[in-house]
Amino acid sequence: MSLLYIEDAYLKDASATVVAVTEQGVILDRALFYPTGGGQPGDTGTLSWNGASCTITDTRKDKTDAERVVLVLEEGGAWPEVGTEVTQTLDWERRHAHMRVHTALHLLSVVIPLGVTGGQIGAEKGRLDFDMPEAPADKAALEEELNALIARDLSVTETWITDAELDANPGLVKTMSVQPPKGAGKVRLVRIGTEAEQIDLQPCGGTHVARTAEIGRVRIGKIENKGRNNRRVNLHLEG
Repeated sequence: MSLLYIEDAYLKDASATVVAVTEQGVILDRALFYPTGGGQPGDTGTLSWNGASCTITDTRKDKTDAERVVLVLEEGGAWPEVGTEVTQTLDWERRHAHMRVHTALHLLSVVIPLGVTGGQIGAEKGRLDFDMPEAPADKAALEEELNALIARDLSVTETWITDAELDANPGLVKTMSVQPPKGAGKVRLVRIGTEAEQIDLQPCGGTHVARTAEIGRVRIGKIENKGRNNRRVNLHLEG
């Protein structure tokens, strides 16, 4: 299966062929839609073919084969048959918001350089949970530092390393509760900044903006106590 959302996160529509129809939904040979994972929600949009169309309400990984992406279709609508040529159309505004929030959370983990115990991405806000005994003393200073990084219009790029290289560099993994997907032989790293002037580098399979200025200004919201040594930091897009 070709993962178009990895190859080009800005692709808004694409043709494909239906390769399977299961209880979960429809599986195509080319995946434009990002499947739920890593705290990022599955994409939504539409599927059209031969004058018919249906709404995609969610995107998931196949329960029997995690390498395959399943489009969850609206109940009661038409479904394309195996072999049908279809056009996938992304709900771009929602996806782009996820890209902005996701990239902002990477930068949040830079201004708060602690282990990450959880996270969630939404279209207007997101959050990271940190291994943090006490709440930050100056939330306004953190917000200022975060927005200063965003305003630098840093490039966001990717590189790939082998599973063995990741094992040899455990410091790349910031998440304490979830390990990056391994087993395929290679792992995708997302870099913010240049290799010479690197701001962040960590394994990630999600979608991101190409430059940090695209995020826009953000606000650090409530910092919640989620148990011993655990603080939840909420982040909101300002526009």
